[in-house]
Amino acid sequence: MEFELRRWKPSDAESFFRYSGNPKIAANMRASFPTTPDEAKMIVDCFVMDDESRIYSRAISVNGEAVGSIAVFLKEDVYSKSGEIAYWLGEPFWGNGIMSSVVSQVCAAVFEKYGIVRIFAEPYAQNTASRKVLEKAGFALEGTMKKGVYKDGSFFDYCMYAMVK
Repeated sequence: MEFELRRWKPSDAESFFRYSGNPKIAANMRASFPTTPDEAKMIVDCFVMDDESRIYSRAISVNGEAVGSIAVFLKEDVYSKSGEIAYWLGEPFWGNGIMSSVVSQVCAAVFEKYGIVRIFAEPYAQNTASRKVLEKAGFALEGTMKKGVYKDGSFFDYCMYAMVK
């Protein structure tokens, strides 16, 4: 399936809200996803206005519509040569190999643009699809953090994955 990685546009707020509102996506994310179109607009507006000094964010577009998101958040202090990657893709586009390709492309761009040497991800252990995406993109599993996350009244294990330049 053909896709494009591009900067966010204000007009992406509607599709951001439509695809990100899926409970299957929210269940595997840290932060709450927007529950109203206005919240989605605020998030997309932040992406649009961002100067990319600390966050590299892209819309994943299929046929001109934003159907997912990927971002690398640059760390500070002793972690200043690291970035944390986060992503999601609308359910109708799962299983087409889009996300593994997106992760690979974004990591290459971020390594080049920012001069960092490590990009890491912390998917929940039960999120096997995301873990497969990372492994397919060249990330290595560094360990499992037992009861490392407390969300919605439950503990979850999470996995530390990294790609090192």
